[in-house]
Amino acid sequence: MTVTREEILSELKRLSLPGGGDLVSADMIRALAVDGGQVRFVIEAPDPDTARKMEGIRSAAEELVAALSGVTKVNVALTAHGPSAPAPRKSPGPAAGEAPSLKVGGHPKPQTEPMKPAGVSRIIAIASGKGGVGKSTVSANLAVALAKEGKKVGLLDADIYGPSQARMMGATKRAASEDGTRIDPLHLHGVTVMSLGMMLEEDKAVIWRGPMLMGALQQLLTQVNWGELDVLVVDLPPGTGDVQLTLCQRSALSGAIVVSTPQDVALLDARKAIDMFNTLKTPIFGLIENMSTYVCPHCGETSHPFGHGGVAAEATKMGVPLLGTLPLDLETRLSGDSGAPVALGDGPQAQAFTQLAQGLIQGGIV
Repeated sequence: MTVTREEILSELKRLSLPGGGDLVSADMIRALAVDGGQVRFVIEAPDPDTARKMEGIRSAAEELVAALSGVTKVNVALTAHGPSAPAPRKSPGPAAGEAPSLKVGGHPKPQTEPMKPAGVSRIIAIASGKGGVGKSTVSANLAVALAKEGKKVGLLDADIYGPSQARMMGATKRAASEDGTRIDPLHLHGVTVMSLGMMLEEDKAVIWRGPMLMGALQQLLTQVNWGELDVLVVDLPPGTGDVQLTLCQRSALSGAIVVSTPQDVALLDARKAIDMFNTLKTPIFGLIENMSTYVCPHCGETSHPFGHGGVAAEATKMGVPLLGTLPLDLETRLSGDSGAPVALGDGPQAQAFTQLAQGLIQGGIV
């Protein structure tokens, strides 16, 4: 006999919260899905500080649901809705024992050789023709999935104007510099991560012209202590502008992967990104169709809100591989917002990124 959503929610109501109420009345249950005997859901705390205190609640919820008749497996993720309370503002200038800050942004310095960090074997750009297709989400989860497969992985957020990897990878402190000339990245979820978002206030705008943008990219590539990496995943901004041009022409870029939804409008812009890489003689390793399908958590019906098969048809037309199709689901969004990429888990969404990572490894791309 298959367990029902109502039975699961009724059982979770038995679990009291420290401040009163329960997980259901407090509206903390998200993305509840029942697949035969397998149950998945997310507990969404109001903020990361609260979430850190709720591991016991998460574990107890998992045990309660696992004890229900018809349940064979339970996967409960714990996330947070909003950011932690801001840290007290520090006075200007480094305090005693505090690493000095490093100014980023300026005119690029002349380079005689293509930019490539020492110790980095391959650099792969994750690109899209337009924003909103999930390119940064794919970059973060692909980096985590590759690290889970045993690769030494770096993740560079090259979206200078709209850096998001600091939030998506759960950075809780600033990147620093011991000597004022080289930047120490953060190590998060098994990935070495660098983003301008780790050096600025989260709501601080970057108002730079092209030369400063190119200078910043040069610094993030060559003045970060990346260490020994099998691959550096570069999350590019959308479009075909200065950052893409600089990376393709002035760095030792191994190749690019283009992300698009199946929607015709997204594919129009994806073709422009593809044309740019072809014009600049940058290899295209393949395409990824993101938000390909949506499985309703209530009825289990599969739908295609952005169309279906458009990216696969484009890959066939180009003669390049379709590297993977990734679903649209709430858990992926919640995990990204909370700083714990969905690829860290073992649910269907995580398995999709694992298959993508394994395909890249087996294909010799990574």
